[in-house]
Amino acid sequence: MDRTLESLQYLIAHVLPHRDPALVFKDLNIVAMLQEFWENKQKQKAVFPSEGTVVYESLNSPGPPFVSYVTLPGGSCFGNFQCCLSRAEARRDAAKVALINSLFNELPCRKITKEFIMESVQEAVSSTSGTLSDADDPSTSIGAYHYMLESNIGKTMLEFQELMIVFQLLHWNGSLKALRETKCSRQEVISYYSQYSLDERMRSHMALDWIMKEQESPGIISQELQVALRELEEARKAGQELRFYKEKKEILSLALSQIYSDQVTSSSNHDQMGLALSGYH
Repeated sequence: MDRTLESLQYLIAHVLPHRDPALVFKDLNIVAMLQEFWENKQKQKAVFPSEGTVVYESLNSPGPPFVSYVTLPGGSCFGNFQCCLSRAEARRDAAKVALINSLFNELPCRKITKEFIMESVQEAVSSTSGTLSDADDPSTSIGAYHYMLESNIGKTMLEFQELMIVFQLLHWNGSLKALRETKCSRQEVISYYSQYSLDERMRSHMALDWIMKEQESPGIISQELQVALRELEEARKAGQELRFYKEKKEILSLALSQIYSDQVTSSSNHDQMGLALSGYH
């Protein structure tokens, strides 16, 4: 832990040279510091392919505790994990979590290297029923994971996470299973989706998939949304990265709003038809 703190302080001195590393996380202007960090990254051209700005989002609430999220360039999302009595406090707390993770991401141990891949694959094998020999077989889950890591050597874990979020959502959405049933190899699926980042078009397609699921199993979207909200809340309070849970919530909410919109439109058209027929008679 001491070494990690020393490493973080070294990074602060490097990327924010005019700040005191020992006092950086006590600075009340933590929001400005996070913005400054990513602006410096942008000047160094070390930003993500889908670069953007630091974006904050506060949940509507009539009173405390307040919740705030911050999304970083590349899409990683963090929130306040403390109980905050004001929106400004929640925003600062979310910024603090995001800054710590942004700095931690700069450490050498967060770069994907041959050693990192070996350790990650071994961890994956120990947590599944797979074997180390599966790492050389792209048709297995371990092999696919190994292939993705090998394809991203030199990147940081936050950059790798941007790619992984797409596959996490495709797995949750059932799309990966459907692709396997069409005899697509894992390598083909990985190569195809590695070209795309998560955008509004992809979210809309996933929302459409859930609308179709709703037609087959009424109520499934509301059930999944409750699960996603609970997971998001638990992960936020644990100080974890939140994008997967937040994207699930957004996709399911989009699907529900689309269903509601179609129902209102259908009802409106029915009323207009009734008025037209009434006028005809």
